[in-house]
Amino acid sequence: MPAQANTGTVLDRIFDARRAAVEHRKKVLPETALKYGAKAAPPLRDFSSALSRDAINIIAELKPASPSRGVLRAPFDAVALARSLAAAGAAALSILTEEEFFHGSLRNLREARKSIALPVLRKDFIFDPWQVWEARANDADSFLLIVAALGDSQLRDLIALGRELGMEPLIEVHTAAELDRALAADARILGVNNRDLKTLTVRAETSFELIAGIPDHCIAVSESGLRTHDDLFRLRAAGFDAFLIGEHLMLAPDPAAALANLLGAAQG
Repeated sequence: MPAQANTGTVLDRIFDARRAAVEHRKKVLPETALKYGAKAAPPLRDFSSALSRDAINIIAELKPASPSRGVLRAPFDAVALARSLAAAGAAALSILTEEEFFHGSLRNLREARKSIALPVLRKDFIFDPWQVWEARANDADSFLLIVAALGDSQLRDLIALGRELGMEPLIEVHTAAELDRALAADARILGVNNRDLKTLTVRAETSFELIAGIPDHCIAVSESGLRTHDDLFRLRAAGFDAFLIGEHLMLAPDPAAALANLLGAAQG
């Protein structure tokens, strides 16, 4: 779906709101200021290597809320969550920074990353190079790009800018056609989102349907709807290198214990 198309879906509404917010913020904070901030940011951590270990590599997501479930965790202490999830064995963190629909913030990203040694992904709805500079200026090590919401030239340009800054992005797909577009743009970390962002329904089968189309040289990440050690066993056996888990952890009374249980069961 080209970025300018609007079919009235949840994804469209989120992107419309994000475009308005970014246009406002660009007037307040020009790209030149972000470039200066990016130069002053701490050294990058290797997101790709964190997902390539011979282990159950879980990207634990700090997600205060979602459009489908509302508030997931309150109060929300990003630093305490980051520290506990890192100690429990997360390979990396994903931190929501979209404010309106997910109640995220760049402050959460900065403070959480400062408190741990893991690489951190900025999870947001990114369509403008300004946002990539903003991600780096706020200490992110990687960022998400959603193929469904970007045109081909946008996707290529944003991937290229990420690499120029040393940030290999996570490229998210939902269908075989989107996977083909991602590979044509030279994506190297491919995330298969089992949640249809247009309807918000979750089908774990999506990952199994698309894994055969992901080349061996790419890092394959399964996202959404992963709740049991059996999910991780089967997906790893199918060829996935890493797993992004958010709501299951955020809804648990003790997110770190939930993560440790997933890792312990999967490794045992």
